[in-house]
Amino acid sequence: MQTTFQTIANETSCEFKDRGSRFIAYSFVVRTIEDAKKQLRMLKELHPKAVHHCVAYRIGHDGNVYRAYDDGEPSGSAGKPMLGQIDHFGLCNVMVVVVRYFGGVLLGVPGLINAYKTVTHDVLQASGFVEKNIEVNYLLQFNYTLMNEVMRIIKQFQLELLSSEMTLFCEYTVAIPVVRLEDVLQKFQSLHELSFTKLD
Repeated sequence: MQTTFQTIANETSCEFKDRGSRFIAYSFVVRTIEDAKKQLRMLKELHPKAVHHCVAYRIGHDGNVYRAYDDGEPSGSAGKPMLGQIDHFGLCNVMVVVVRYFGGVLLGVPGLINAYKTVTHDVLQASGFVEKNIEVNYLLQFNYTLMNEVMRIIKQFQLELLSSEMTLFCEYTVAIPVVRLEDVLQKFQSLHELSFTKLD
């Protein structure tokens, strides 16, 4: 069973120039398609005069959610070579957006493939890589009286607390590494007034 995945360590940007055209690549950590859309909207606001905002991403440790978008460039000349670099490094939960400012000279399809591939390769290398645990998200529901016990388990197993809501009772969303799932759930089960539900 796969227990870890590789993603980028930092979000950064790089630039590549060819015959007057500027290609600015940005790397992002994204967990959902909504994350990806949000980052793309932000870049479009940052670069309103750019002629293209090309996108490639691969989301989820199984890599099944992906996109390669040319944004008006000739088909297969931008998104595909960009996604190829993400796959070359074996990364997931990663998005690269390349913003292009046209320099007045047509580069042709080979020139475009080279530019998008090169700047994506450079930005991913500059971002660095990190191995992370595959995690499963669980919703915990419990009374205030159990808060100290629940926090002790969260600290003991170094779980990530994604959200917490306090109303009539407590609702925590936690990310549990799959390698420790059995141990953590056993601990939660021992707290009789706590219920936990796996989230998709």
